[in-house]
Amino acid sequence: MPTATPKEQFLSTFEREIATTARVLKALPADKAELKPAPLCKSARELAWTIASEQGMSAVALTSGFDWSKPMNMPKAPDDIGTVITAFEQGAQHVVDLVRAMPDEQLENTTVQFFSGPGKMRDFTRLEFLWYFLSDQIHHRGPFSIYLRIAGGKVPSIYGPTADEPWR
Repeated sequence: MPTATPKEQFLSTFEREIATTARVLKALPADKAELKPAPLCKSARELAWTIASEQGMSAVALTSGFDWSKPMNMPKAPDDIGTVITAFEQGAQHVVDLVRAMPDEQLENTTVQFFSGPGKMRDFTRLEFLWYFLSDQIHHRGPFSIYLRIAGGKVPSIYGPTADEPWR
């Protein structure tokens, strides 16, 4: 059996993780979209938008790259959680389409400059950047699952059983 290429490995993992993230986002009761567990927390809708907007930033990394000579203009979160979820799903599919169409060499050898810590920038290959943002998506999905529990939603299986989705 042939070994999967780095691109194939990423796509396999990405598609699995975006499906899980979509299930988690869709589990939020719509009337709880403005839930904020603590004053410094984003609302559930805003946190979901953070996850969704990362798909657009991944698309920029795959196409034009970032122009740091201009301020980054992050769009405001839509007012409706359904619109946020649709944006996430469409953005993720766009990333899949871009990655599938891109030659392996461009993913593995073309770099994009992005933040790597407070006040720090570094060059990432496009593929490294995609893994970095996928990890960040997974990171944000964790707190979102807690928002679900607080909101009275059912927490779907993410990497194992939950009280709402036991593996019996």
